Amino acid sequence: MAAGALTGSKRPKGLPIVNVAMVPQRSPFRYPGGKTWLVPYIRHWLRHRSRPIRELIEPFAGGAIIGLTAACEGLVESATLVEKDADVAAVWRAILGGEGRWLADRVVDFELTPESVRRALDSTPRSTKERAFQTLLRNRVQRGGILARGAGLMKNGENGRGLRSRWYPATLRKRILAILEMRNRITFVEGDGMEVIRRNSRRRDVVFFIDPPYTVAARRLYTHSEIDHEELFSLASELAGEFLMTYDNAEEIRALAARHGFEMRLVPMKSTHHAEMLELLIGRDLGWVPVQGSAAATARQLTLQIEQGLPDDLR
Repeated sequence: MAAGALTGSKRPKGLPIVNVAMVPQRSPFRYPGGKTWLVPYIRHWLRHRSRPIRELIEPFAGGAIIGLTAACEGLVESATLVEKDADVAAVWRAILGGEGRWLADRVVDFELTPESVRRALDSTPRSTKERAFQTLLRNRVQRGGILARGAGLMKNGENGRGLRSRWYPATLRKRILAILEMRNRITFVEGDGMEVIRRNSRRRDVVFFIDPPYTVAARRLYTHSEIDHEELFSLASELAGEFLMTYDNAEEIRALAARHGFEMRLVPMKSTHHAEMLELLIGRDLGWVPVQGSAAATARQLTLQIEQGLPDDLR
């Protein structure tokens, strides 16, 4: 396929919608715009690289499911997570900086009631670890996991459970401690993802997973939603290492990708409201992604990677 071309605007034939319930959930966040659905594609991408990958850099980490998965499953030697939002950064700094066990215990010890939630969210954190707990709590009890200003608390929630709908203390503790165990393979940078891309642009031993704030919904979802998309595409075009970019299927983004000669693929996913949607994958060479008319076995392989080919403890 020629660079800049895009296959169809309907759901591509042969591409399955990933059942995220079958993908290991490694992040403590329930992140708006999270990429759990993309994990089987990421595995496929990283396993098909022509040279060993020393490091995966995720410059807009957020919930960081891709970086966590790559590090945990040995798809790369190490992962670097970059996040600008100070509240989200506090969580990663706490877990990776020596306060992970405290945070895990704080989560399971917290008695969740409407009153205790309001007190915790209204308080002023006195340390990074307290800010990390407050952020996780807010992420779990606000509608859609949205941390941006203006987001309200859940009311009915899942199955009418209200604030407890997404508060799973034992599960969160397990995820935090699992990240703590592999912290020697993860580096966290609080700062500007664009600058980190720029600093590492000449490296051939890294790959970049670039998942920036999208053009449509970002302002509602994120504290830091403004980004120069044109500059980001220019940076990507100058990278010595490989990259994979994800975006909403917007005309502006398709035009930028075409201008820089990048390939594009539409892939199906389901939103948090179970609506089927198409998202855009962008890169220099997306020949590893099955497209219309490709062998159905390739699509089946993506699905089977969720269940097979991994040690039991990584499934």
